[in-house]
Amino acid sequence: MPYQILNNYTLVLGSNSPRRKQFLHDLGLTFVVRASDIDEIYPHELQGAAITDYIAKLKADAIALTDEREILITSDTTVWHEGQSLGKPLDRQDAIEMLTSLSGKAHEVITSICLKTQQKEHVFHVVTAVHFKPLSLEQIEYYIDQYKPYDKAGAYGIQEWIGLVGIERINGSYTNIVGLPTTELMEELLQFIKD
Repeated sequence: MPYQILNNYTLVLGSNSPRRKQFLHDLGLTFVVRASDIDEIYPHELQGAAITDYIAKLKADAIALTDEREILITSDTTVWHEGQSLGKPLDRQDAIEMLTSLSGKAHEVITSICLKTQQKEHVFHVVTAVHFKPLSLEQIEYYIDQYKPYDKAGAYGIQEWIGLVGIERINGSYTNIVGLPTTELMEELLQFIKD
């Protein structure tokens, strides 16, 4: 198996996200979790992928590596829409406003990943275009009240009800929208080890 080289390293996931943990598990990777609790504040002049690149690196810088064979994986995802970064909604009204703004339009989901050892680091990002059909207020409120997407950027999870009824098409990585672009992660991880 081409991934056996990863057995020579200890992968450290710098996240408590159940979705990211599940993806690494589904990839057949052995890993430990060592998350940090940082304020995800970034310079206001940053736009799009520059925001998620910055925060993924910020998360990595906050986690200590204790062994030279450890590879830390941190990431950050945002919904980029009409020049704004839509993070996790503050409350129900904020979630309604976010989904209303996404209704009938296209937006980008951007995930940045930072790979880091004691010797080096590498940051990359993946962008996926998502197209929502027009959503009624009744659909938006039903989704928010039933699924409570307060831990999700842009106030939605594509793998949930809203994705089944509201998303017309995507262009790019599906797993990126869920929270971790797995194909690109594996490619970059194997290249990171070789470099």
